[in-house]
Amino acid sequence: MANRTLGNSGIEVAPLAFGGNVFGWTADEARSFELLDGFTAAGFNLIDTADVYTIWVPGNKGGDSETIIGKWLKSRGNRDKVVIATKVGMEMAPDKKGLKKDYIFRAVEDSLARLQTDYIDLYQSHRDDPETPQEETLSAFAELVKQGKVRAIGASNFSAARLMEALEISEKNGFPRYETLQPEYNLYARAEFEAELEPLVLKHNIGVINYFALASGFLTGKYRSEEDLSKSPRGQGNKKYLNERGFAILKALDDVSAKHASTPARVAIAWLIARPSVTAPIASATNLDQLNDLVESTKLTLDTADIARLDAASG
Repeated sequence: MANRTLGNSGIEVAPLAFGGNVFGWTADEARSFELLDGFTAAGFNLIDTADVYTIWVPGNKGGDSETIIGKWLKSRGNRDKVVIATKVGMEMAPDKKGLKKDYIFRAVEDSLARLQTDYIDLYQSHRDDPETPQEETLSAFAELVKQGKVRAIGASNFSAARLMEALEISEKNGFPRYETLQPEYNLYARAEFEAELEPLVLKHNIGVINYFALASGFLTGKYRSEEDLSKSPRGQGNKKYLNERGFAILKALDDVSAKHASTPARVAIAWLIARPSVTAPIASATNLDQLNDLVESTKLTLDTADIARLDAASG
């Protein structure tokens, strides 16, 4: 399993990231520790989270995922062995949101405290903030990099035009540039990324750590009818995939996984890993069987015919 580099940052990661959006939601602290132990024992090192995770759970205040990761890091003493990616910008409270300089400085201290570390490997703008000049945001990140609190920065949910603008601002002002992009991208959701963002990241060597790699679980084959949607807390989000195109993609995944004696989830992740623009897809698991599926996906090599079959069904 060859490591890949996040853009021009020099930070090397294995070709799969663990999505920390389940920590404090569908995985409690004990299960989260078990999953993180299994993930790192299998040779992986990139853990993606955000300050706002998992604020949507009743009783949570946000920062829950970071807090669990921080406790795990402290108990395992392995901070230098993992790459921690977190994000800022989504609303934590009415006065805690966006990408203004003062707020970024507050938010990073909160994240560092929850993560129980003195640096963040990859600090990402969770989404574009059109109300704040990008010069202001990037100058804030530049100060954090200079202070040693952040190693590299990334952008999530940015349009191609805004990402290009940010790159130009960084170059003009000598600021650190966004080394990564975190878009939604999977076999079902292809058009938006491939049309404009993919050519841009390839041209500028920007690492891609895409989210919803398994389309909220749809690409595992778990949800094939409306009755299946009750199988998990995330099930209802899959209703939009239950259409002719969705079923065609599942059929292609079934065919390719049967050929390799594999599973749809492994094939869906392997398709992403084979994509020249993708550095490390983000996927989450809530039990060790699911985690094993993710790990095995990195060992699966799809041939040209496999990729053509999947491309045709999902195009």
